[in-house]
Amino acid sequence: MPDNNKKNPAAPVDERLPWRQLLIFGAQHVLVMAVSPVTSVFLMATALGFSSELTLQLLSATFLVCGLGTLIQSLGLRGCGARLPFIMLPGGAPIMLFILIAQQNGVATASGAVILTGVFYFVVLPIFRRLLRFFPSVVVGTMLLLVSVNLIKLSGELIVGRPGSPDFAAPQQLLLAFSTIVITVLCSRLLRGTLGQLSILLGLVGGSLLALALGAFDSTQLGWWPLLSLPAIMPFGVPHFDLFASIPLMLFCLVSMVEATGQTVAISEAVDKPLDISRDVTRTIRGDALASILGGFMGTSLIITSGENIGVIRATHVRSRYVTAVSGVLLLLFALLAPLARLIGGIPEAVVGGTSLIVFAIVGTMGIDMLRKVDMRHHGNMYVVSVALAVGLLPILVPGVYSHFPDGVAGLLGNGVAMGAVTAAIMNFFFHCVGRQEIAADTKAKLSHSTHTH
Repeated sequence: MPDNNKKNPAAPVDERLPWRQLLIFGAQHVLVMAVSPVTSVFLMATALGFSSELTLQLLSATFLVCGLGTLIQSLGLRGCGARLPFIMLPGGAPIMLFILIAQQNGVATASGAVILTGVFYFVVLPIFRRLLRFFPSVVVGTMLLLVSVNLIKLSGELIVGRPGSPDFAAPQQLLLAFSTIVITVLCSRLLRGTLGQLSILLGLVGGSLLALALGAFDSTQLGWWPLLSLPAIMPFGVPHFDLFASIPLMLFCLVSMVEATGQTVAISEAVDKPLDISRDVTRTIRGDALASILGGFMGTSLIITSGENIGVIRATHVRSRYVTAVSGVLLLLFALLAPLARLIGGIPEAVVGGTSLIVFAIVGTMGIDMLRKVDMRHHGNMYVVSVALAVGLLPILVPGVYSHFPDGVAGLLGNGVAMGAVTAAIMNFFFHCVGRQEIAADTKAKLSHSTHTH
């Protein structure tokens, strides 16, 4: 049987690296991204008053669903999963909506809302698929810029903490963050081969060792017991399905589909894979839907594709989807082995924030690169980008700008990435689609009249 990889060397996304490299590169993705599941579970546990035992079960369940979702996206099922190097993570906005629904209607209703939203993905996908042509480079590039700014802001909050807290902007936190960045840059510049590609991981390890030396590494939760942490199915009891209570998450589902479109386009460019936008975006969204339905039965909120790992791919130039498949397996190990999850939870947020600043800023450079290919001298493109950035940056840079609106509306408008992307798509339609048929018909009529005259 011929070796397809040798026949088609131009497909690095399908490259099968040696197992040692797969393991190391896969761990790099996980360590950069693993703070998201930990943070989301602890936020949920604090807001809803969960016991430490339930919190550990939910952390295990979140790692489990993230791992299975990552495997689905990386390897693909029949018509489901993009077969691209995606990592699946709990989204920040869905966590807040889950907490809101749970506080108002009970945790079982919140779990039911997640399951209903996963089904809703499948219901609206055929309609959304028809709209994909309204997301050209000018829209996706603008969205990636907004994603980058939003994620950089979140990374900054990891580093400095909450305003008003006693350790807000503590010099030690800034030292850890900037030391992590310096170590990452030095490794990228001075090391060659595999070690150079591991600069993100080495920076994270170096920052953690510095934190350990300074006494900033949280070792209070470290230990070998309990060794296993098994997630529970339906930890809040049988899910309660309330369609009205599910509306906020369903609205976010539409936002998530827009974000998944941009992420699929961006990661396809990052790995040099020709994109069939209708097929590949559809598969990505189906993967999100399947993981979210599973998450609903395991007690998590929506589990969706993450754009953060695009920055890791750009920084390391390791583009194989089998790397993230190994990341999925590692996430499954974190789900079952409690000491590993506690070790990840002990890494100082400032170190993770320093690593994230680099990774997330790289996502912005991808947006700039896409916009560079767009003719900005065309006044339509200029307005598409400028108005979308204005609408998208406002809630990111001025938190609470929509605080006097109803909670559901404020949550939707306050998502700067989503509002900016939707605005860009609408503006692009207004400038480049509305009236084109009439103009074409008028031009054809004039040409016909000119021909008859001559």
